[in-house]
Amino acid sequence: MALPDFLVMGAPKAGTTALHAALDRHPALYMSPVKEPKFFLTDGPPPTRGGPGDAQTYREHVWRRADYEALFDDAPPGTLRGESTPFYLYDRAAQRRIRALIPGAKLIAILRDPVERAHSNWTHLWSAGLEPIEDVVRACREEECRIDAGWADFWHYIGLGRYGEQLTHLYTLFPREQVLVFRYRDLLERPAQALDRICAFLGVQPGVVTEVPRENVTAHPDRTVRHRVLSRAVRTGVVAGSLLPGDLAIRVTAQLERALQRNGRPRRPLTWEQRQALIPYFASDIRRLEKATGEVFEDWLEPRDSSGGLVGARPPGQGQARNGRRRR
Repeated sequence: MALPDFLVMGAPKAGTTALHAALDRHPALYMSPVKEPKFFLTDGPPPTRGGPGDAQTYREHVWRRADYEALFDDAPPGTLRGESTPFYLYDRAAQRRIRALIPGAKLIAILRDPVERAHSNWTHLWSAGLEPIEDVVRACREEECRIDAGWADFWHYIGLGRYGEQLTHLYTLFPREQVLVFRYRDLLERPAQALDRICAFLGVQPGVVTEVPRENVTAHPDRTVRHRVLSRAVRTGVVAGSLLPGDLAIRVTAQLERALQRNGRPRRPLTWEQRQALIPYFASDIRRLEKATGEVFEDWLEPRDSSGGLVGARPPGQGQARNGRRRR
């Protein structure tokens, strides 16, 4: 059987695409040519309906086992096979399917400040013309209604960032030594060290891959009449495109999306007021995450400046974690 030896399993908007590309450069690793096959998200065909654009996304699922195994057929002998689907950490049923099929797999989870992650997630969909609500805080308030309506996981801005719940469940299925958890900022600020840590976890030679490809910064179109018109056209187009065969569905909206993001400014940082409104969604789960991992994440509860840095932060190395552990 050609099944993966390891999975990059979370979280969305936390650098999994860049990490997949970086690991693919290691000669002892073979990453699936489809970066996000989503195989373990369903027991059979994926749904056909959901929120804006979901039907097209569901078409991308590699859900047949023969097709999934074929992704790893070209792996050179002796290499470790891996794939990256960032929704596996969030989906409890996916965790159980992984345990049933590949119980010895090693699992990698990248955790990003959940408020920043939610904002990046919202920006991604807003910039694509799919998110109809122009404010991230208001969009988060709609989450329960969207879940009840069957919108796909990528719309779960809050739920996807509740890592304490997710890891607590994961640790009931897999021993901790099979799970590597690290921060998104480590990948950005200390890529060589982060990659060496991953390679050591996987049991391949460190020092071979030292850089992570730069991620594209999502453009942020202004809230204009033009944006509203093009966004409605995109949402109409994805509904129509879901009925078309093959990649015609993608071509229906691709030009509209390019027009929508043309001359768009880089993603704007969260204001402290927005951050204050979103932190309560995650506060109790951050404490649960600390209990599950033995690490301290209280910086996620603190204000940040426009560059994303902590307001009044201590110089590196001065923050002590609980039980004598240093902040990561």
